[in-house]
Amino acid sequence: MPYAKIIGSGGYLPPRVVSNDELAADLATRQIETSDTWIVERTGIRQRHIADAGMTTSQLATRAAQIAMDDAGVTADDIDLIIVATSTPDFVFPSTACLVQANLGAKGGAAFDIQAVCSGFVYALTTADAFIQAGRAKTALVIGAEVFSSILDWNDRGTCVLFGDGAGAVVLKASNEPGVIAAQLNADGSQMKILCAAGNVSFGKVTGDPFLRMDGQAVFKLAVNCLAKSAHEVCKQAGIALSEIDWMVPHQANVRIINFLGRKLGIPDDKVVVTVDKHANTSAASVPLAFDAARRDGRIKTGDLVMMQGVGGGFTWGSVLVRM
Repeated sequence: MPYAKIIGSGGYLPPRVVSNDELAADLATRQIETSDTWIVERTGIRQRHIADAGMTTSQLATRAAQIAMDDAGVTADDIDLIIVATSTPDFVFPSTACLVQANLGAKGGAAFDIQAVCSGFVYALTTADAFIQAGRAKTALVIGAEVFSSILDWNDRGTCVLFGDGAGAVVLKASNEPGVIAAQLNADGSQMKILCAAGNVSFGKVTGDPFLRMDGQAVFKLAVNCLAKSAHEVCKQAGIALSEIDWMVPHQANVRIINFLGRKLGIPDDKVVVTVDKHANTSAASVPLAFDAARRDGRIKTGDLVMMQGVGGGFTWGSVLVRM
């Protein structure tokens, strides 16, 4: 049975960078008070990238995918599986993955979306691994991409300061060498109300609340406990100790969650990849963007053991262990 090995990665962020000061000034025009200090102290976020009007998830995903393919040395003809994790698809259908497939000029093979919000990339990576292990695919493109700015209530200080837009991607290839060595996914639908965007289009009209809503304290508590348990379970599955992990790449939601989780697991700060200060929370794109950043600056190297974790609305969470 082959392994699914990561052979390339890529990330793409919209050109427009919005600092906390710029965002605070914009919110002030709507009588909403915030500041760089307030945002940094509570979240660790200093800036975010925001897509221009008309810039779509499939466009961001395509840019990240092409960078990952170039890094891996593969062409569109090599790709026989495309999975896009997103909560902000261009359309109800066709899937964003099909749009990316067309943009890349890839022919044949499966293409579909996965919706697990901020856990989406971990879900998608696990799914692609299963396809490759089963012999259903040889070279897979796994993408997390979001235009979360399109579903934010910019009058809600508690959520609008937290998120950004972007896309990250990896190329997985069937290999005899260890790659994805363990994965562990979970969900608890009974917790849906603590983080949701509970609107939809029905008979041509928007019904329900189309904006993201979050109970921050409930999400913090559940996220830390769920991710800590998942980390122990995925390591047990792989037969390794947490101390053997070279790098933890967690979902980039809030630096407080990341720091608290690291301490709870006994993983030193210098083994935790953090990009939330530059990217904010990019939902399904956050883990692959952070992973790519750490590969490109030389932190994550061949042979390293990497744990990627996601947690998000649904409520969903999970972990994947990868040998580079």
